Amino acid sequence: MNSNTSPMLVTASIYALLVLIWATTPLAIVWSIEEVHPMWVLIIRYLGASIIAFAILKLMRNPLPFDRVSMQSYVAGSLNLIGAQLFIYLAANYLTSGLMALIFGFSPLVAGLIGHLILKNQRLIAIQWIGMLFAVAGLSYVFMDSSTIDIHPLGLVLMLISIISYISSIFWVKHINAPLTPMSQATGSLFVSCIGSLFMLPFIWQHMPTALPSSQAMIGFFFTMIMSSIVAMLCYFWLIRRLNASTVSLSNVMTPVLALVLGATLNNEVLNSSALLGIIVVIFGLVLYFIQDLKKVILRKNS
Repeated sequence: MNSNTSPMLVTASIYALLVLIWATTPLAIVWSIEEVHPMWVLIIRYLGASIIAFAILKLMRNPLPFDRVSMQSYVAGSLNLIGAQLFIYLAANYLTSGLMALIFGFSPLVAGLIGHLILKNQRLIAIQWIGMLFAVAGLSYVFMDSSTIDIHPLGLVLMLISIISYISSIFWVKHINAPLTPMSQATGSLFVSCIGSLFMLPFIWQHMPTALPSSQAMIGFFFTMIMSSIVAMLCYFWLIRRLNASTVSLSNVMTPVLALVLGATLNNEVLNSSALLGIIVVIFGLVLYFIQDLKKVILRKNS
């Protein structure tokens, strides 16, 4: 029983850490771009994260192969970095951190539908469909009834592009299935993202920062550079090799619950009764979606 339980606990712990980091990341992004151009923040973030990740890789004595399959996997992983994150940073100019996490919560439905209807590599049972529908209904209720929140259409479009990039990254990395350690995958993807971000320099050179931002902005920046870019990516690449793509992306349904609370308490963002009711519906949907997994856990403990 211990051999079955231990890996399960490790997976659950890594999953929970990923949810916590991703729930905090939207607020950290909003803080980090308050005084510096978003694209400069992104470039510096990936440059610093690449250096730190490479140093950790060397300390761990993990390889960083540059064969064709590994390079393809790095590019695929970078879609969740320079791809998805690029549009999230742009959207942060138009949306609150809680609303950004809320919209990103629709990614599990997109991943599940792609896996079930298009790629045919995942079969969703009825209770999972019901759970996902409840989760999305809860998110939709918060989205539609939050009249006090200023919702900019451009922000919605940018978040939609971010979701598509994120889902594409998950499926592409799983399809390539390169024999890489999570740290090697994360470091290689960060390098590709860093190189990709440098191509933006000619377009934003005039916005180069000339002074250090406030302490709040620095906290947001270092959180995204270390926790969001390195720790979260380690968790992310570790999980997508062991779980279905829609299950990994379902973590983004959990993040709005924490992100809305963090935004309200730390950034004075709106959290009204409609949002609370929507959160309850989301949690109910998550329980339904994972009910089969929960039953398996109970059966293993009782066996």
